[in-house]
Amino acid sequence: MQYPDDAVRSRTLYERAKKSLPGGNTRTTVYHAPFPVYAARGEGCRVFDADGVARIDCINNFTSMIHGHAHPAITEAVVRQAALGTAFGMPTESEIVLAETLCARVASVEQVRFTNSGTEAVMMAIKAARAFTGRPKIAKCEGAYHGSYDYAEISLDTPPEYWSANDPRPVAYSKGTPEGVLNDVVAIPFNDVAASRELIRRNGASLAAILVDPMPNRAGLVPADREYLRALRALADEVGAVLIFDEVITFRLGYHGAQEKFGVTPDLTVFGKIIGGGFAVGAVGGSRKVMGVFDPTKGKPALPHGGTFSANPMTMRAGEVALALLDEAAFAHLDRIGNAVRAGIARAFEKTGLTGRATGMGSLLRVHFADRQIRDYRSAYARPDEARKLAAFHRGLINHGVIAANNGLMALSTPMTEADADEIIAACESALQDVAAMKI
Repeated sequence: MQYPDDAVRSRTLYERAKKSLPGGNTRTTVYHAPFPVYAARGEGCRVFDADGVARIDCINNFTSMIHGHAHPAITEAVVRQAALGTAFGMPTESEIVLAETLCARVASVEQVRFTNSGTEAVMMAIKAARAFTGRPKIAKCEGAYHGSYDYAEISLDTPPEYWSANDPRPVAYSKGTPEGVLNDVVAIPFNDVAASRELIRRNGASLAAILVDPMPNRAGLVPADREYLRALRALADEVGAVLIFDEVITFRLGYHGAQEKFGVTPDLTVFGKIIGGGFAVGAVGGSRKVMGVFDPTKGKPALPHGGTFSANPMTMRAGEVALALLDEAAFAHLDRIGNAVRAGIARAFEKTGLTGRATGMGSLLRVHFADRQIRDYRSAYARPDEARKLAAFHRGLINHGVIAANNGLMALSTPMTEADADEIIAACESALQDVAAMKI
């Protein structure tokens, strides 16, 4: 295989797609030049492209397919439900079951509300915090991705020319973002207790929520310092704000999610991705007190919330099976192969003489071509030469049989064996050798 030369069918599909889709795609994240590789089917930890080439899938639909593709138990559940009906304008028992599962696994979650995506769940969590506190502003970490809600994407990719010491400037991610949105977001530096404390206290009287991802991918995929999360918890209590953990991705770090690993209890938690078993899903859960803003039993709730496909039984049944499969043994397996791949990539960097590292925890990892410590968005920010190496590495992985995100993110899956991990490491070493040969 040699992408793009041998991807004839993918090239043809892309040319066709450009006629009916802006830029030839629906998700900016799946585009890369000169054209993306198109998937035809998946089986276990492998995906087969439109030209029939099989590769190990190390992005798994951006971390959502923790059991890989076409898992027999999940497939059986959704086929059975499809025969009964795919969606109703009525509640079903399936949403109760999945909500009970989340409440049982996460100590801070007493009640749950389902949505159709992580973006939607973050939006509803922020709105819930506003409804609960009566305040307008949120604080969020510079460089952290929380979906495409206007407020949540502020300061997502702040360029270096806007950096100032310990006081991140709210910067719009999308053109056309209203100035009022910028005024209601306080950007704080990830893993910097002193600076975050000063900014939160300065805006405390108007803060509805402090939103944090315990290991934000776009900010480097490095774990938060436990002291940092504890400080945010104390500050939320001090100023009367709602502490929101975004566990759309990090819920895959352990049976009880990231918050149990870090020992910090949020007021609200946002879920998505793996809880849907491969189907579109999101959820917000938390204390009964805060979640009460959704309660319609006494008339119009403080926060009305609908959603035509929210809690549809197809997603709920797939999620029920997916979480049942994610027992302690499954997480132990994911930890083992994750540690093995990160260690293997470190050896590959040493062997090829290139500078770089792999960050992450558990089944998540991200490759950086940097010789500095990665602690936050700014230290993770790829310099021009690093970005060129990463682009070459990404293409090299495709040519050596591995699919990863173009920012170096990988998300492993339960069907992967130790032999698959070795194959991933070998592909990474070959891709690094390609990069070294280019002398970028």
